[in-house]
Amino acid sequence: METKFLQEMVQGQIGYRFQNPDLLRQAFTRSSYAREKGGEDNEVLEFIGDKALDLTVIRLLVQKYGHLPKNNSGYNYLCSALLPAQREPKDRLFHCDYGEGHLSRIKSRMVCKKTLAGRMDELGFAQHLMMGKGDIQNHIDQEDSVKEDLFEAIVGAVALDCGWNLDTIQSVVEAMLVPEDFFQDDTDTNYVRLIQEREMEANGCLPWYKFEKAPYSYNWYTAQENIIYATPSTDYAKLQYRCYLKLLDTPIFCSFGASVREARMAACKRAYSYLDDHGLLFTIRDEIENPSRDAAINQLETLSRRGYFSLPSYSFTLKHDKNGNPLWTCVCHIEEEAYNFIETSSSKKNAKKDAAYRMLMYVLGTEE
Repeated sequence: METKFLQEMVQGQIGYRFQNPDLLRQAFTRSSYAREKGGEDNEVLEFIGDKALDLTVIRLLVQKYGHLPKNNSGYNYLCSALLPAQREPKDRLFHCDYGEGHLSRIKSRMVCKKTLAGRMDELGFAQHLMMGKGDIQNHIDQEDSVKEDLFEAIVGAVALDCGWNLDTIQSVVEAMLVPEDFFQDDTDTNYVRLIQEREMEANGCLPWYKFEKAPYSYNWYTAQENIIYATPSTDYAKLQYRCYLKLLDTPIFCSFGASVREARMAACKRAYSYLDDHGLLFTIRDEIENPSRDAAINQLETLSRRGYFSLPSYSFTLKHDKNGNPLWTCVCHIEEEAYNFIETSSSKKNAKKDAAYRMLMYVLGTEE
């Protein structure tokens, strides 16, 4: 965090501009560096950020799964007071789709060491830690606990800089954490994760994001011809954030939203549509370079390991023809697929290969 460029890069990625940039620099300062060079380290910022992160994630979960009392607004409260007999008691109580234990498990996954460290890798922040000579020699910046500390220190620095504004802290956490990965029973497609997976598969790198907070302006929508804009919702007053998204082999995408999370999802959805329209999506067909009968069993297993479907199962029956010769019948079954494929051969191995090959052609959507 020694250069102005790095500070601008980090602030763009987290969607927050520091009033006091020294706090951001401090968030990247390990105690080993402070001992050698002087100044303050990030340890207390980690402590602050840990608590702020917990509260923010709970807030996110409540917003996602909770149902606030209907008498929260002045109008509903007045109706409740005037017509108490017509109001159900439960309307004035908070209830939630999940219980405490289930919410605790979701929260634990969202803030665990592996998650926070992984996001520091994805954002490319850990490589900019300021460390003492011993830490550098021991490659301390590669340890998950150090990356977790950095995540929390950044949140802590934001909390202090914004005066503990919960909406601001939540916006930064949403930008850094990608909560959509952890929300359950969500019927919406997670375009953020789809775009990340595609970019890794196609270009071996991660998408680049930049967030800005400012009210929506029509001028943004028309000012730059080299940017592809996502069509904003008609409720322009709620559009307080914009997100820029750049992939290695595409133009820049820009979208708007009521939150960082909403703006990012809209940008990724627009990018996904662009990739689909231009034949640039990485599909299951790209996984198998040369599908073949002899390799079909292993190729199906490869697709399974990569998460396209569960492991194939095979069942066999043995009969004999009128001359007493064996006839092996193999059924290839994949739980997520609509069809089983059945093949018969005098060899058990060949029957399995044939059934696997037909299944492979089916999941790849390829005509034989």
